[in-house]
Amino acid sequence: MKVSKVAITAITEDRKTLLAVVLALGFTEQWTRRLLEKNKSNGPLTTAKALEVIRQETGLTDEEILEREEATTGA
Repeated sequence: MKVSKVAITAITEDRKTLLAVVLALGFTEQWTRRLLEKNKSNGPLTTAKALEVIRQETGLTDEEILEREEATTGA
């Protein structure tokens, strides 16, 4: 799973929300911004701690915060 574009926008457009995520993850602001840009599957932004803060700060539901990735076959 990855963080949705809606959630990324909500996090980056509100400095208070961004800083809450930074504090929850224990990373620097710059590193957290990189995480948001790269948005890797099952990365730190999809942890329970990060999701809780994102839910509280944005009012988004888990369904709005996360997006499933389609499985790719290695053929």
